[in-house]
Amino acid sequence: MLFLRVISGKYKGKKLEGFDMLGTRPTKDRVKESIFATINYKLKDSSFLDLFSGTGSIGIEAISNGAKISYFVDNGKEILKVLNNNLNGIDNAVVVKYDYQEALKYFENNDIKFDIIYIDPPYHLNLLNKSLDLIEKYNLLNQDGIIICEYEEEIPICQYELLKEKRYGKTNVSIYRKK
Repeated sequence: MLFLRVISGKYKGKKLEGFDMLGTRPTKDRVKESIFATINYKLKDSSFLDLFSGTGSIGIEAISNGAKISYFVDNGKEILKVLNNNLNGIDNAVVVKYDYQEALKYFENNDIKFDIIYIDPPYHLNLLNKSLDLIEKYNLLNQDGIIICEYEEEIPICQYELLKEKRYGKTNVSIYRKK
């Protein structure tokens, strides 16, 4: 089995499973490095949401670099086993075993808001804008929070202000904040 690794921070070098699982598309190290270099100033003591978390590599990277808590949302039986293995020994991680819609409603019902929301849905299902709409509808982003979208073709359309946009081969990353 191939491994991903945490690239920086407290858990730097920690091996993560799931790189080669069918149906997963882990974020490449150079993309992760760029994202975390951009958002590093916001990580300390932040509340982080890794929506469509898969292996959890992004949320774990957030904790490793100072996030106070990271929520991981996924509902696939096999990927949840991998995620839980990857979270072994990691503090301040909460796994939410719902689909993204149920999870976002759960956060609203429990008055949980986020400083940073990372959205990386399966590319072929066109869930990016549906997720952004629900985040806005449920008011899940703190006033000075940011949303990071990783996508291939579906262009984010939202009520947020674009801060940065970058392309890495076929992968696009856009970072937004409230207007």
